[in-house]
Amino acid sequence: MALFDLPREQLHRYRSASAEPEDFDAFWSATLTEARQHDLDARFEPVDTGLVTVRVYDATFAGFGGHPVKGWLTLPAAAAEPVPLVVEFVGYGGGRGLPHEHLLWASTGRAHFVMDTRGQGSGWGGGGGTPDPVGAAPAYPGFMTRGIDAPENYYYRRVFTDAVRAVEAARTHPLIDASRTAVIGESQGGGISLAVGGLVPDVLAVAPDVPFLCDFPRAVTLTDSAPYREIGLFLRTHRGRTEEALRTLSYFDGVHFAARGRAPALFSTALEDQTCPPSTVFAAFNAWAHEEKSIEVYDFNGHEGGGPYQAAAKLRWLRLLM
Repeated sequence: MALFDLPREQLHRYRSASAEPEDFDAFWSATLTEARQHDLDARFEPVDTGLVTVRVYDATFAGFGGHPVKGWLTLPAAAAEPVPLVVEFVGYGGGRGLPHEHLLWASTGRAHFVMDTRGQGSGWGGGGGTPDPVGAAPAYPGFMTRGIDAPENYYYRRVFTDAVRAVEAARTHPLIDASRTAVIGESQGGGISLAVGGLVPDVLAVAPDVPFLCDFPRAVTLTDSAPYREIGLFLRTHRGRTEEALRTLSYFDGVHFAARGRAPALFSTALEDQTCPPSTVFAAFNAWAHEEKSIEVYDFNGHEGGGPYQAAAKLRWLRLLM
């Protein structure tokens, strides 16, 4: 599809109409306090992958509810002193995959931790293996409406909590310099990185690419592409519940986490992206609180965004920070 969203000059001025809940900070403070009552129980088991330039560990830690969450920790093979850390979150439907899918960041001399997303990992890539043991009210197939009846029940409360705990877990490894931590991700992973950037005050850098989970009021009415469309299809059946659903979603909107961003940020968006429309990405970018921020815009791309060009941009950017 050609350009369908706001003109570029308007994108740079666009602000979301998403209403921030008055108890947003209290909700997340209570959620994380509850999660931290469980022992983090971070474990790193060496894996023989046949790779010689990196060391790979099968990681497990206690996420939301103390539930075990998986990940891969990859370190440069020659690392003898603590190295900077890149924590990555993956796109919708994907899982942590296989170790050889994640070689870029360890190749730069950094540690790389990729979190498995609970309940996902069956849509693409090398798969995942972290279940979501929490039940939910009636929902449209997918993850976007699981527990949408209340913020306390919503699926992404568990995922975002897992993500904060993933950073905490990765930082416990003796070969990681916790003071130099970046969080990154594409699409859903970008949305999760925004949440972590707003919830973990001492990350050094945040890089969300074509981030999902932003500006819900606009997203669910602008695009009919999945996964946002799951919400519309749920509301098509459950008539009269729009206000309730948007209230729940407001606790998980990347725009509100962006307003709490305390680190430099590098965003990216694509002007033909119908999955995560550019105005929804700019809504989070324009709300990002730290003054050091930039956004890469890809004029003729869809949800693939900048692809390898954006990876190169992140390599250059992070070299200046850590």
